[in-house]
Amino acid sequence: MTIALPTEALAQLFTSARTFNKFTDQAVSDATLHQLYELAKWGPTSMNSQPARFVFVKSAAAKARLKPALAAGNADKTMAAPLCVIVAQDSNFQSHITEQFTAFDARPMFDGNATLASTTAFRGSTLQGAYLMLAARSLGLDCGPMSGFDNAAVDKEFFADGRYKSNFLINIGYGDASGNYPRGPRLGFDAVCQIL
Repeated sequence: MTIALPTEALAQLFTSARTFNKFTDQAVSDATLHQLYELAKWGPTSMNSQPARFVFVKSAAAKARLKPALAAGNADKTMAAPLCVIVAQDSNFQSHITEQFTAFDARPMFDGNATLASTTAFRGSTLQGAYLMLAARSLGLDCGPMSGFDNAAVDKEFFADGRYKSNFLINIGYGDASGNYPRGPRLGFDAVCQIL
């Protein structure tokens, strides 16, 4: 882990990677989803809290449950994608933290501070969703992350007990570039960075 990745790998992960709106009919196997998580789980989170929970919505029945919560512009492409991942956060993630973070007992600091727990869950699940996308790209998959959906409706349908809360969605599959928009420019270093 002390050498830079080759240009081809960097292109697959970043410079040539795209947000896909359309996917081929090629299915994504359950074995690939297991492999995907086994890579993504290694991404760092605060105190190794790992608050993200992932629901891989693959079946027609599961997609039908998700569809009413989607914004109009996201419905058809999500129904056509091989799968859509609900990236959620566990509002009681600290129930496992003593197993994951052994430096000291961190559970009381979250149990006694709802704001800290909520912020940590949201930030960590967002990071883990990003790691999941990088893991997917590293396995040759393409991603279409989305925030155009009704969080409350998704939570009611998929997380009725209220413990998990949806963060964002990711369509995953093998991309069909015919559905891509022209790539937008990125802000330059001087516009967003400072070296102090």
